[in-house]
Order: sequence, then structure tokens, then C-alpha cells
Amino acid sequence: QQKHAQCRRICLDELDVLLLRNNPADDVNSRPWARLAGINFGRLVMRHGVIVLNDPDGLTQAINKMYLQSFPEEARPKALITRDRREIKDFIANQQGWGVLKPLAGSGGRNVFLVSPDTGANLNQMIDAVATEGYIIVEEYLPEAQHGDTRLFLMNGKPLQYKGHYACFRRMRIAGDSDMRSNMTAGAVAQKAVITEQMLHLAELVRPKLVQDGMFLVGLDIVGDKLLEINVFSPGGLGGLEKLEGINFCREVIHALEHKLEQRQQNAQGFSNCEIATI
Repeated sequence: QQKHAQCRRICLDELDVLLLRNNPADDVNSRPWARLAGINFGRLVMRHGVIVLNDPDGLTQAINKMYLQSFPEEARPKALITRDRREIKDFIANQQGWGVLKPLAGSGGRNVFLVSPDTGANLNQMIDAVATEGYIIVEEYLPEAQHGDTRLFLMNGKPLQYKGHYACFRRMRIAGDSDMRSNMTAGAVAQKAVITEQMLHLAELVRPKLVQDGMFLVGLDIVGDKLLEINVFSPGGLGGLEKLEGINFCREVIHALEHKLEQRQQNAQGFSNCEIATI
């Protein structure tokens, strides 16, 4: 698709809204500079009066998986961030031999390992593999993960809806595949999902901080009653969800952007018309 895209140079002043998008799964290895470059460019564009989403300063906080730890403990699995081999083993031992190892700055399911009582003998090799990318995050294993996860889209801090339908889908591993990851890049398939009260409760738990951080459009990756990840850089799947559900959720996103632009124009007009009182 990219090779057929039309490229042209524009002036910053021509823009009303700029959506910052990049693919962390690709950038983490081939373009590690890309996310910071996009964030810094977004800050520059904001100085020209352009609406930039998601907010560049908020994205700076979310540059790695540590961002999830800033949300209520109720919403996320137990986790430890470390490079200490002994601490990792102690954490897994306290979880009856179960755990998930991930690189703190990774994405796309790269170097994600499930540790079980049966695979504990290979734990050192797993730690070595993940440690090549820096700090390690070890999480409690959620048994529900074997059935996949659910991506729920939030817009302006609330579940994205259109005519009573929620923008969400389940990511399921292919039958017979022993791979624990539910990433689409790891071969998972999308299926229709049913929203639950637990999911809505999780969305409400994370809403205040997401709004505070200027996160306009995000994807919550949910297993059971816990968040595995909050995708703020490239919450993909809306296009495929439209084909799956037959609902154009992207239209609601465009309408929300138009509303933001109208509000800014009205506020600017109101400010220009105000009278300055003198004493």
C-alpha cells in the first residue's frame, strides 16, 4: 500500500489536524529513532496552531510498557521491571512457576515468552533473549490469555460507539497454534467481540489519566478483567473492524476531529470579540 501512496510536501500552516501514527512493531528495530522524531515534530507543529493527536507530551510518557504501571493497580496484572535475574526467578516462583517475559520497550509480540512450571529449565535462555533489548518486564500469567484478547477502542477517554455498537474485536490464535501471543503480526485472527461490564469498568478506570495525557484515540488490549497493554501510538484495527461488523467507526473519529476544530475556531472567535475592561 505504501508504494502506491501519493507523497507531496506541504506547509505546516496548511494543516488543521495532524494525527501522529507510527508502527512500533517495525520501528523498535529498524527505525528506533522514529517515535521520538514524530513526537518532536508534533510539538513543533502545535506551535503553529495545529491540533496534534495524540498529544506529543502524552506520547512521551508512553514510549515503553512502563506507561501501563501509571494506571490503577486494579486494572493491570502484577508486574516487575528489572534486569536482575534473581528477582525475575523469585517473582515467577511466587506465581507458582508461571509468568510472562517481555522487553520493556518492545512491541508486536517480539521476544515475548511464557514461563510455566514445565519450561522453567529454559528460563535463563529466555531471560538472556529478552535482556538483549534492555530492561525486562515480567508479568503474572493470565490463564484467560489462551483464548486471545479483546481490543476495545477509546475516543476522548470513552468507548468508541456507533448506533449502540462498540468498536471492539477479539484477537484469537489460530486453532492448534501453541503461540501464546495474540498480536495480529504474530498470526492471530480477528473475530467479533461482545463487550462486558468488566471491560467498561476497565475503560472507566483508565479514562481520567488518558484524558489528562491528551490521548484522543487509543486501543485497550484486555484479557479477563485486566489490561495487557494500552496502544496509544498506532491503535490499529478500525479498518478491519469495519469489514467485520459492517459499521464505519472511522466516520465517528472524523466527526470528533471536525468537532474539535469547530470548538477551537469558536473559542478563537469568542476571544477576539471579547472586550478588555479597564479600570
